[in-house]
Amino acid sequence: MCGIVAYVGGREAYPLILKGLKRLEYRGYDSSGIALLEKEKLNIYKKKGKVSDLEAELGGKHLAATIGIGHTRWATHGEPNDINAHPHFSNDRKLAIIHNGIIENYASIKQNLIQKGHKFQSETDTEVLIHFIEDIQSETGGSLESAVKLALKEVVGAYAIVVMSVDHPGQLIAARKGSPLVIGIGEDEFFFASDATPIIEYTKDVVYLDDYEVAVVKDDKLSIQNLDNTETIPYIQKLEMELETIEKGGYDHFMIKEIFEQPRSIGDSMRGRLRADDAHLQLGGLSSYMDKLAEAERIVIVACGTSWHAGLVAEYLFEELARINVEVEYASEFRYRNPVIKENDVVIAISQSGETADTLAAIELAKSKGATIFGVCNVVGSSIARATHAGAYTHAGPEIGVASTKAFTAQVTVLTLIAIATAKRKGTISEEAYRQLLIELENIPAKVEKMFESSDKIKEIAFIFTYARNFIYLGRGLNFPVALEGALKLKEISYIHAEGYPAAEMKHGPIALIDEDMPVVFLATKDSSYEKIVSNIQEVKARKGRVIAIVTEGDTLIPGMVDFVIEVPTTHEILTPLVSVIPLQLLSYYIAVMRGRNVDQPRNLAKSVTVE
Repeated sequence: MCGIVAYVGGREAYPLILKGLKRLEYRGYDSSGIALLEKEKLNIYKKKGKVSDLEAELGGKHLAATIGIGHTRWATHGEPNDINAHPHFSNDRKLAIIHNGIIENYASIKQNLIQKGHKFQSETDTEVLIHFIEDIQSETGGSLESAVKLALKEVVGAYAIVVMSVDHPGQLIAARKGSPLVIGIGEDEFFFASDATPIIEYTKDVVYLDDYEVAVVKDDKLSIQNLDNTETIPYIQKLEMELETIEKGGYDHFMIKEIFEQPRSIGDSMRGRLRADDAHLQLGGLSSYMDKLAEAERIVIVACGTSWHAGLVAEYLFEELARINVEVEYASEFRYRNPVIKENDVVIAISQSGETADTLAAIELAKSKGATIFGVCNVVGSSIARATHAGAYTHAGPEIGVASTKAFTAQVTVLTLIAIATAKRKGTISEEAYRQLLIELENIPAKVEKMFESSDKIKEIAFIFTYARNFIYLGRGLNFPVALEGALKLKEISYIHAEGYPAAEMKHGPIALIDEDMPVVFLATKDSSYEKIVSNIQEVKARKGRVIAIVTEGDTLIPGMVDFVIEVPTTHEILTPLVSVIPLQLLSYYIAVMRGRNVDQPRNLAKSVTVE
């Protein structure tokens, strides 16, 4: 959940690393730091707060170096402050390290090192690791590379690390287990980062490190070995992203940019897979597994956060269209149970980053029980994409805002495609219904685009509720997961307490909260639950609740009952979440902005949860 950047080559390292940290700040922003090898001296500069605080601290300094490492932190061990910020020195101050992950057995290692005379400056597990590497090298008399490998064999936990040494001025050593690390390859220069965003400006040639691999750059050459010294040939891939996709492009925040990108990102999720005019639907990454999916007795979906909400939508889709029993699990709970998984089960893992630690662990558990694993993720070359048997990329493009928006709609789009394709293969959907759904799907981007015409009205509603302390979101059927997602968006970025419920559950407890100060958002589009949702609205209004209703365009009944109305285009019931979620994203964004929140970097949150 931290951002790593490192460089070695012929350029000035400091400005390059600083720019990279700014691009990775969505991964962690409690503190940041940079280590540079300047005139044969290893110097570390670090600062609590944003990368801009570090930049201001170093303003005017001439930092001449062509090798360096940088880090932006999301705190795990030790509070956010200057001392706990990375990079960290070894005891003799000849080594420096940056680290993403958690070393679980750091306390016992630290105790042993203290007995040997090591003195620690911080509370972090990371400082313990670099002292441990130093100690091993001192005791064995071996190379730094060997000491890194021996240390990593002893530690328990997850890590992506980069180590530099004052004694080896042109060398960087990197390794990973459970946390992402990508290496960019330029002409006589190398870039290391947690993801490709700091690299794309300089090269499109990258290598994704696998678990237990150690990469060494020395003498302008890259070598990769595993912890047992077996060498592997680096597999160089081409990055697909473009530089403009990771810039704000004139928007005030990445979040609003990504909300407005959804017509395109939804379309990109379908491109090459769906042609409604000739009833073509094919998912290349799943083509050889479609029989397995169609014959599955059960589908288990594992995910976290927003991806879990997308999984809940998929539960309705697969059960309605393909008539397959579906269970949706929090990956963080699934992995610590002893779940009943059979060989004819299919497990679908959903993750925007493809690096979510709990979801990766759930995949490994399910694989050990013989299940077939599919992945739905956004980042090409990510760990989940490589750990699964098959899968489908969402192709939403980079999502920089911490609160996920376009990733949700892209995930729902791809899961819808999979559900329809499975139903077609099974014969549980008629040819007419199949063709109609493909036509409806192709029309979704235009309907989402139309939703943005309501943005000014949503902004006016947001202003009214800027000072609310609580919200309730209610929906039925496919709109229940959307209610959960709307509540999550609001609390993530505005810090207003919000809860989502199935509308019918309101009478089983939450109705006690309703009074004239309680805003209630109803997902009330015209579908098979419409009459029931009308009754639920009346129950809330009878208790003086203030109702914001998301209704289908042209509805004349509900607008006369509620306080505020936001219309969405008429949409096939199965596809409703793709349009009904848009006003909830906008409502959350405008409320948060009006409350003065940092919507792209909400407190205590990081984009990719790569630690447990």
